Amino acid sequence: MRSPAKLFVAVMLATSLAFAPAFASPQQQDQKQKPKDKKSDVEQIGNRNVGGGLNLYSLEKEMAMGKYYANEIERTAKLVDDPVVAEYVNRVGQNLVKNSDAKVPFTIKVIDSDELNAFALPGGFFYVNSGLILAADEEAEMAGVMAHEIAHVTARHVTKNMTKAEIANWAMLPLLIFGPAGWTGYGIYQASNFLIPMTFLKFSRDAEREADFLGLQYMYAAGYDPNAYVSFFEKIRAQEKRSPGSIPKVFASHPPTPERIQNTQKEIAQILPTRNEYVVSTSEFDLVKQRLRSVLAGSKAKDDEPGKPTLRKRTEQDTDKDKKSKDKEQKTTDDDRPVLKRRP
Repeated sequence: MRSPAKLFVAVMLATSLAFAPAFASPQQQDQKQKPKDKKSDVEQIGNRNVGGGLNLYSLEKEMAMGKYYANEIERTAKLVDDPVVAEYVNRVGQNLVKNSDAKVPFTIKVIDSDELNAFALPGGFFYVNSGLILAADEEAEMAGVMAHEIAHVTARHVTKNMTKAEIANWAMLPLLIFGPAGWTGYGIYQASNFLIPMTFLKFSRDAEREADFLGLQYMYAAGYDPNAYVSFFEKIRAQEKRSPGSIPKVFASHPPTPERIQNTQKEIAQILPTRNEYVVSTSEFDLVKQRLRSVLAGSKAKDDEPGKPTLRKRTEQDTDKDKKSKDKEQKTTDDDRPVLKRRP
């Protein structure tokens, strides 16, 4: 028979064990008290109103605006129409779009330009320079830059900026732009030999932070290692230090500052669940880069004009092809654009 003292100890021990689950650790209590914000929850991608807020422009107007400037770009810029390269880059991009909060379909094409750049117009018209593809060492690095640009479109940064400008009466902008003349006071980007309003490419620090924040989530949801995003922008900083002016000014407006890099690293640690495996690169990426080099080398070999800029213009042969297909192009409608599909 147990002594009263031993019986008391046994009862207290049983009681403490029975109530142990109620006394969680401070970290567990903190997690319960602070549920994850929806915008930080990668499981909620596609179910969030990321581009919400005050905006005088409908999605339809954004797409019309983007289509106008996409036509202007493709009238003067030389696209890489190699089917293997174009299909691969489009497939990588569409996978990111599928794992994003996008509400518009994306049309993704490759521009024959040495500039290390990529940009997306309002409404989902997205262009990746060949120079960016060749500068990336891994597929995940290229995907990170693409995810960042997709995030700008998803968050509707361009038309939100335009809305603020209209409300503040900084400039008079029509609700639907049908010509560069409507962009007085906003500047036109001409470095690559085609016209794009600067407001399409240059964003505030807050907009860049949000694009970093969302882009990380999109590439993570698509299966890529988010650390590749950081490593690529560190590479850009290092290149700019070694050779000032080597990075296009517009691309440099995505400032990979130490602050942004630190914020990105913190977000990776705090909001992205750890995975055992990530996609870093693929053999297909290496093959496409090799093929792209061959395609560009062949294009340059045919270029006999001295002092020609790095951006290749359309040839007369390209123009003839365009004239022959003009009637067919005029019949093309927006229904030919990709259909936005959400991840399963």
